[in-house]
Amino acid sequence: MRILVTRPEPDGERTAAKLRARGCEVMLAPLLRVETVDADLDGIWHAVAVTSVNALRAIADHPALEALLESPAYAVGGRTADAALAQGFANVVSADGDVGDLAGVMKTHLHPGMRVLYLAGEERSGDLTAALAAAGIEVAARMVYRTLALPAFPPDVREALVAGWTEGVLHFSRRSAETYLGCAAAAGLTEPALAPVHFCLSQQVAEPLKAAGARAIRTADQPNEAALVGLIAG
Repeated sequence: MRILVTRPEPDGERTAAKLRARGCEVMLAPLLRVETVDADLDGIWHAVAVTSVNALRAIADHPALEALLESPAYAVGGRTADAALAQGFANVVSADGDVGDLAGVMKTHLHPGMRVLYLAGEERSGDLTAALAAAGIEVAARMVYRTLALPAFPPDVREALVAGWTEGVLHFSRRSAETYLGCAAAAGLTEPALAPVHFCLSQQVAEPLKAAGARAIRTADQPNEAALVGLIAG
């Protein structure tokens, strides 16, 4: 199968390698670029919450990192948890799910009055702050990265869509799916952009594609890379 991967680097290349191992032809088309944001992370924290590996990359050189490593880290999924361990967090708990699952796990471990530092992106799926506030747990969200969308398809992606090369498109976030649709509209290629099979990380990611009229959409049963790649037969 000929697949377009819209994931930002460096994650896009890792996903592409897994697809190639399944016999797929892959074109990398990172439609989002991740940018680090300076943030004040000082404070007394009883725990750190992370919902993206991008957040951990963003604080790799932060002067507060050494102090943060002393706190337990709560990660939304296994890959984020692995990245937290690799960064030096000794006590890491994975929710193996989405933000709702993360909030549920944290409620069982933390107590009212505790303070959590949430290493967040500019755009967030789910409201971790509100979910934990209901349990009396204070969450301070600090934006440490943002994602910037491309205004147009790169030439090779445009050519692939025009030629009908693309048989499938992988979407890892709602933002990337929306950017894909925006780039398609700007290029006058909405119809060929909707024609491939769209493989989506979650129902939330799939929503804008459904609204735009995509007919072939497959959604991973778990919001992780392995489940998404597993949808593709190769």
